[in-house]
Amino acid sequence: MSYCAYIRTLKDDQASEHRIYHDTEYGFPLGTDDELFERLVLEINQAGLSWTTILKKKEHFRKAYHGFSIRKVAGYKQKDIDRLLNDSGVIRNRLKIEAAIHNANVILSIQKENGSFSEWLDSHHPKSREEWTKLFKKTFRFTGGEIVNEFLLSTGYLPGAHDANCPVHKKITRLKPRWMSSKGKRAKKAME
Repeated sequence: MSYCAYIRTLKDDQASEHRIYHDTEYGFPLGTDDELFERLVLEINQAGLSWTTILKKKEHFRKAYHGFSIRKVAGYKQKDIDRLLNDSGVIRNRLKIEAAIHNANVILSIQKENGSFSEWLDSHHPKSREEWTKLFKKTFRFTGGEIVNEFLLSTGYLPGAHDANCPVHKKITRLKPRWMSSKGKRAKKAME
């Protein structure tokens, strides 16, 4: 079931966070490396939990992780890990917290070598879902197939975030997400 169809099945009291995310964030290209890092951290934290839980905690995550500043998170020490492990507003999982810190440091290295995280992603585009998963597993921590797939769908690197008849799909296509490039179209055909 697509995300578009899924949110139509939710009751109004369950759906508000999902509708906002669906209508304004999911599948939209992101402008900065910190925004890409935020999405990666949120997707990692969703593993084993519902996306509703993450959406409800998203603003607190943003505060707890210093606005998802890659540079700040990369410099986290044990006191920051302890602070996050004691913060009920985030997911208190040591492996996920340590993955965020590790991955922030990896992104700093990527930025040094490639100019930016987004340029690194662009340099590997297009890839199949399997190729992206292998690359992410080799490069980052805590990035299995579903996490990588959702990260790439939600940031406009893979097609399929929205049904073609969804009004949001039209908004996104006007923004020319990465999957719409000529390379991205070839990759989409290869995955079909």
